Amino acid sequence: MKNRYSILILVFIILSGSAQSQIQTNISKTMDDQIIQQFYVIGISTRTTNANGQAAKDIEALWGRFWNEEIQKQIPNKVGDEFYAVYTDYETDFTGPYTTIIGLPVSSLESIPEGFVGLTIETASYKKFVSKGKMPEAVFNTWLEIWGDQTLHSKRAYKADFTIHGKKYFDGDNAEVETFISVKE
Repeated sequence: MKNRYSILILVFIILSGSAQSQIQTNISKTMDDQIIQQFYVIGISTRTTNANGQAAKDIEALWGRFWNEEIQKQIPNKVGDEFYAVYTDYETDFTGPYTTIIGLPVSSLESIPEGFVGLTIETASYKKFVSKGKMPEAVFNTWLEIWGDQTLHSKRAYKADFTIHGKKYFDGDNAEVETFISVKE
């Protein structure tokens, strides 16, 4: 089960700056603009910050809880089996406090189980990145590219960013993860 959330642990270690200068960003990705229509997510959450590597600890614990407590089986009104990691409620940008939600897309927020959270992700413009290759390295490098792109940084909306972990995430050297970054219109 650790493999399933190890990708995000590495990503947030990078956010803390501890390894950013040591990693090359030779990645296989595509990027395009698209409008994502409103959808809902139910899951579990934590409030964290990337300062001093705190996000790595908090998000590792959140993924551990997600898998150990079989959270995906407790979510009502699921509309798919892909799991989402949503980054939202940014205080400033990726360097400030924000909320992470790990869950699944749902048809409504009418029946949120106790201890869970529901989120409406509003219709918005997104940049889509597709990480291809061995995980978690491919997604890790995509996040490095996102954080290092000053042009993109100035366009980011910091409303709700998310990654989609579908069946292809588990395809070894041919794995794929989609990352969506909200941008200003």
